[in-house]
Amino acid sequence: MIDINALFSELIKLDGSDLHLKIGRPPLMRLAGEMVPTDAPPVTEADLDGALQKVLGPEVYAMLLKEGETDAAYSIPDLARFRVNAFRRMGQFGFIARAIPIRVPTLDGLNMPPAIKDLLNVPQGLILVTGPTGSGKSTTLACMIEHINQTQPFHVITLEDPIEFVYTDAKCEVTQRQLGTDVATLHEGLRRILRQDPDVILLGELRDRETIETAMHAAETGHLVLSTLHTNDAKQTIDRIIDTFPADGRDHIRSMLSLTLHAIISQRLLRRASGAGRVAAMEILINTPNVRDLIQQGKIREIENAMKTGEYYRMQTFNQALAKLVYDGSITEEEAAGTSQNPNELKMLLRGITSGGSSARMTSIPTAAPADAHSTTRVQSIPTPPPPKPQPPPEKPPGLKITRGF
Repeated sequence: MIDINALFSELIKLDGSDLHLKIGRPPLMRLAGEMVPTDAPPVTEADLDGALQKVLGPEVYAMLLKEGETDAAYSIPDLARFRVNAFRRMGQFGFIARAIPIRVPTLDGLNMPPAIKDLLNVPQGLILVTGPTGSGKSTTLACMIEHINQTQPFHVITLEDPIEFVYTDAKCEVTQRQLGTDVATLHEGLRRILRQDPDVILLGELRDRETIETAMHAAETGHLVLSTLHTNDAKQTIDRIIDTFPADGRDHIRSMLSLTLHAIISQRLLRRASGAGRVAAMEILINTPNVRDLIQQGKIREIENAMKTGEYYRMQTFNQALAKLVYDGSITEEEAAGTSQNPNELKMLLRGITSGGSSARMTSIPTAAPADAHSTTRVQSIPTPPPPKPQPPPEKPPGLKITRGF
C-alpha cells in the first residue's frame, strides 16, 4: 500500500507542483513543468482507493462514488496544503493533487511587477488574472490578497472551490468560504456576499454568464473584485466575457465591462535559465480612458497597441514581459521564443528594433530587477538601448497611483 503522505512530502522536497496517481503506472510528479515518474512501484486499485479514502474523508469519498468526480483540500501540518481532484476514467479512478504552500507568498517575495501593488490601491473595480491551467493564477491572487491583508483595513470575503491558501487576519478581516460545504453554488454565494459588508471579493473563477454579470455588478457598486479566467491574453479575455452573452445583449455588457474593469493580468510560467524552477511572464492591461473607449467601441484588436505604448501606466504586452526576462537573464531567448505568440516581433524587440509603418526605429526594453542579486549572467546578443527622448506624460487616469518604470 502506498503512503500518500510520504509521496506528498517527497513532492514538496523536490519543489514539485503536482502529484498524479494512475492505476498501472508509478506515481508521477510535475517538476519544473515536466512530468517525471517516481521510483515507486505501479499504483494498484487498492493503493488508489486507500489514498482517496485518506485524502477525501468518508463524506467526500461517498460523493465521489456517487458523482464520479469531486474536488477537495487536504492538509499536512507544517508541510503544505493540497488541492485535490479525484475523477473516474474508463471505469477506474484517477487522482491529481496540486501543492499549495503553507505560507502565503508575497508580491515582493515572488518578484512580481510593482504595477500589481498599484492596481490594489483602488476602492472598486474588476481585476482578472488569466492564463492556462497551471500558470500560477491562484498564487498571484493569493499574493494580491495577502498584500491587501497586510496594508489595508478591509473586510475580504473569498469564495473558493476548494479553499487553497489559508490567510491569517492582519489589517484585514478575511472570511473564506468553500463551495459545497459553506455555500451551495458560486452564484448563490456571490449574491449573498453583497449583504455581508465586503470591501474586497475573491472568486475562484468566473464560470458562466450569471457569475460574470453578478461580479461586474459587485464591482460597479463599490467593491474590488478579483477572479480568474482560463484565457491566454487580455484581448481574448475581453472577447470571452462579451461572447458569453447573447448577441442582443452584448452592447450593454461591453459598456458595463468598460466601466467596471480595472485590469487584466495574463500570465504563463517559463523555465528559468538556471534550470531552478519557473518564473511568470505577465501581460498587464490597465483600463485607461483610451482602453475604455476601445472596449466600448468594440475595437478589441487595437488594445495590444495601447499596451505597447502604455509604459507610463505600467502596462506591458506579453512580448515586452518576455523581453525583460531575457534581458535580465531570468530566461533564455529560446524559452521566450517558444512561448511567444509572435516570435518575430519578440526577436525585433530583443534587438532594440520595432517596426512602425515603412520605417524602423530603436526602442528601449525596460529592465527589471535581476532574479538573482549575485548573478552576473547577461544575454550578450542584446544591445544596450539608448535612453528614450523625454515626452510629456499623458493624462493621469483617475484613482490610479502613477510611478514610472518597472
